[in-house]
Amino acid sequence: MTTLLNTRLLLLAGATLLTVGALAQMPARVPTPNDTLQSPRVLDDKRVMIQIYAPKASDVSITGDFLSTPKPLNLVKNDQGVWSVLIGPLKPDYYAYTLTVDGVRTMDPKNPMIKQGISSLENMMALPGPETAFEDNKAVPHGEVREVWYASKTLGTMRRMHVYTPPGYEKGTGAFPVFYLLHGGGDDDSGWNTIGRSGFILDNLIAAGKARPMIVVMPNGSMPLPPQTGMPDPQMMNRIRDLFTTELLNEIMPTVDKTYRTLAKSENRAIAGLSMGGFQTLDVTLKHPELFSYVGVFSSGFFGAAADEADTKYAKVLNDPAFNKGKKLFWVGIGKDDFVMEANKKTLALLDKHRINYQYKESAGGHTWVNWRQYLHEYTPLLFK
Repeated sequence: MTTLLNTRLLLLAGATLLTVGALAQMPARVPTPNDTLQSPRVLDDKRVMIQIYAPKASDVSITGDFLSTPKPLNLVKNDQGVWSVLIGPLKPDYYAYTLTVDGVRTMDPKNPMIKQGISSLENMMALPGPETAFEDNKAVPHGEVREVWYASKTLGTMRRMHVYTPPGYEKGTGAFPVFYLLHGGGDDDSGWNTIGRSGFILDNLIAAGKARPMIVVMPNGSMPLPPQTGMPDPQMMNRIRDLFTTELLNEIMPTVDKTYRTLAKSENRAIAGLSMGGFQTLDVTLKHPELFSYVGVFSSGFFGAAADEADTKYAKVLNDPAFNKGKKLFWVGIGKDDFVMEANKKTLALLDKHRINYQYKESAGGHTWVNWRQYLHEYTPLLFK
């Protein structure tokens, strides 16, 4: 027994010496500037430094919703292989951005804040200040945001939505009004909960007594159709619109009413959407005016041929005097520099022609989450009064 133990000790000692020797022969790791790189880095003057270590790259650029045009900014390389760009000064807010390295979309490897889309990712960054108080994670009672999966017979697959329940929902027994909040093209149901800051916006409004406690349903409005380059063509937009409306009525709303304590009547339902989601909102509202008493359209309208067809397609509802009586709020918001302004104007002209009552908000800026978070903050307190 003693001999066996000694043998094992000798083998262990030999293995240890071999390991130490191997480590001693391994070349020491050479430190790089990437070891201490910080990105993004917010400076005292509200400018932001974004950097990436890419010593072998020949071209690096950045796009983001802090830019007034879609044209990218070029980063500059120093002699250590670090590419940098100084942006701003910026208004305090939450922003999304994407790096491109030698023609390839690249995530900022030093920034773990991610916004997910249906076919791509973007980085997010926060620039703190008093202006972001309405969307910050503050010391107030918080609701919960769940990922809810359901079987979609419309699409023949499992689908996901995000659902916000107000503070105290789990311990209570009361029923709540429901707000269906739709994202834009290229995003999925996580968009409003990440870069959209919807949960925190609702928490802060409810805590301040500015909004009624409500359930907020954020479905996936992107359909499993062939990928498109740029904006979908009119035929594809119509297909997306029709599929979403069918899924909303047949799967999403029944699942929500079955799973949660909802007040399942028109006067206790609201809907709003941005861009593609605004187009879907218009379609649902003008096909099924009995479903929602509160309607919000953010940075949207009837696009392309859909604008010319709308007067005929929705004639029955547009010409019905009862439409206005059934709507407690029809809210439209858009930025002055938004590239969908022409579609917005055609849609407003259609509403005016048929004497549809609406509230209109025209803000600064363009087609960005900077505006959409503000619209959500302004629209939500008007609901369920």
